[in-house]
Amino acid sequence: MDPNHYRFRGSWRLAAPTSAVYAALEDVRSYPLWWPEISEVRPTGEETGDVVVRALLPYRLVISLEVRRRDPAAGVLEAAMRGDLNGWSRFTVTPNGQGGPDGEGGTGGTGGTGRASGAGGAGGVGCRVLFEEDTRPGKPLLRRLALPLHPVFRANHAVMMLRGRRGLAAYLAAGVTGASGGDR
Repeated sequence: MDPNHYRFRGSWRLAAPTSAVYAALEDVRSYPLWWPEISEVRPTGEETGDVVVRALLPYRLVISLEVRRRDPAAGVLEAAMRGDLNGWSRFTVTPNGQGGPDGEGGTGGTGGTGRASGAGGAGGVGCRVLFEEDTRPGKPLLRRLALPLHPVFRANHAVMMLRGRRGLAAYLAAGVTGASGGDR
């Protein structure tokens, strides 16, 4: 096992229409409004931007994102990542009752809690967001500490994802999607 290789996968159930969830996730500039660990988004081009992230551990990450896939019909948003993390990240938004056999919750420490956020059961109103990420740290300190702190880094990511789900659910419930009107 390579301690510098991280694969995360988890899902959220949200009580909001698939189109609203997709729009909120596509609007990366709005992330600091609802995702506490994302403190800043700096667009650098039409399909690129830098994201500043800080979770529970006392370090921040600057990640350059570049859109690799934007497919509203399939509900897929995927970005390549460079900088303090290198790899890719993907959200897939599907109506409840679709999206694969793994159900809710999460594996790999993403913070998927299996809580429905008021979405009802698998066939209820709302949608499922599948999050997948395959990454390696680019930040030298994280690479050096990967072996002894691998479980801590995974737990840190899980907390970030849990708070992201909660923040997105509240943001959608408040009806403020599309407020920043931005692409990446």
